[in-house]
Amino acid sequence: MRLPVETPLLPKSVDIAIVGAGPQALTLVTHLLQKKKSMRNRFVVIDPAGDWMHHWNHQFAAFEIPHLRSPAVHHPDPNPHALRSFAERRSDELFPPYDLPGTQLFQEFCQDVIRRWELRDRVIPGTVQQLEVFDSNGKQRFRLWMADGQWLIAKRVVLAIAGGTPNLPEWVRTLPFTYLRDRLLHSHQIDLRGLRLVGERVLIVGSGLTSGHLALGAIARGAQAIVMARRQFYEKLFDAEPGWLGPKYLKGFHAEPDWQTRWHMIQSARNGGSLTPAIFTKLRRLEWEGKLSFYEQCEVQSAEWKGDTWKVTCNQSDDHDCIAHLPIDRIWLATGSTLNVNHWSLLSDIRTSHPLPLVNGLPILDPHLRWAGCNLFIMGGAAALQLGPVARNLFGAKLASKRIVPTLLKEAHRFSSLA
Repeated sequence: MRLPVETPLLPKSVDIAIVGAGPQALTLVTHLLQKKKSMRNRFVVIDPAGDWMHHWNHQFAAFEIPHLRSPAVHHPDPNPHALRSFAERRSDELFPPYDLPGTQLFQEFCQDVIRRWELRDRVIPGTVQQLEVFDSNGKQRFRLWMADGQWLIAKRVVLAIAGGTPNLPEWVRTLPFTYLRDRLLHSHQIDLRGLRLVGERVLIVGSGLTSGHLALGAIARGAQAIVMARRQFYEKLFDAEPGWLGPKYLKGFHAEPDWQTRWHMIQSARNGGSLTPAIFTKLRRLEWEGKLSFYEQCEVQSAEWKGDTWKVTCNQSDDHDCIAHLPIDRIWLATGSTLNVNHWSLLSDIRTSHPLPLVNGLPILDPHLRWAGCNLFIMGGAAALQLGPVARNLFGAKLASKRIVPTLLKEAHRFSSLA
């Protein structure tokens, strides 16, 4: 169990509290400072790791992801050409097509962004467990309770967190805990580094890019991989069509007045998991070499831990050679996550004091991505009903910043006038 992180030097009050220190928060801060440098001393950033981009960097390293899926123009700096300029003498680290930045290049660029905007020491280590809204002399304030019992008062709060809950298939939820814990893992628990899998057989459930990276990592460590999905595997360069990165599709999305219809547009645009052409080609080659098997339109029906391996049956055993006769050493679930703000415990007080309509777990925010009735702003996937299917991506972070920053500046001026 992860112990709560202490929160040293936590100020008692601040204008803006930003929760999370990933690419969404970094994008917001650079765009805020670009508009008004004097805002530098009016915000704090709080993150469990106490550092920028920690979770992002860890996931890329844990899955050994060679490059991003987003083109070089999408990054946390306000200048869209900044990454290309940074990579001027490193063109071999921009992958075709569309110059997809290599992982090392992108991480070093983000460190350069942090250095140039003088943000290196701006993240306070801490875990926000509860947001409380209260009235102070007729003015609305937030109290942010930390895991270690400390608290912080803020006039405005921006949540820049992923907030997803791992998707676990039904057959997993009913399993007795008789198996070795590392033999059934969701992808967020997996770190390929240090694993030795020679002679093992690994079943990977899921059709998205994560399943592809895990399959490549398992095979590189000497394992035999089986990749299973309830749909056909298919390739797509981006997780949403490029038309969603501009007015081509977003104009129609923003013109749609029905929130339920918007939600369906988001699901249709993302269309579940997909593999990039490069990864799909590598996997097909490994299939031809006998190191990988694809099981399409197939689901696990049951799994039983017998001795020191899994016995797995699928729901299509009558139609093809089922894997029931194959001992499985490990099962990895690349089944994604579900985003539902009703499950965000830190919002329990907000949901009670300022109830807000949701559509399948997504909040209906105002045009500034603000929770109705209070100065709480939401970035990332939870703002998808306003931003579209790319809300969780790097481009989505820029879309969110363009909506939030003007409101933060306007409110900052108002608070200064009141003072």
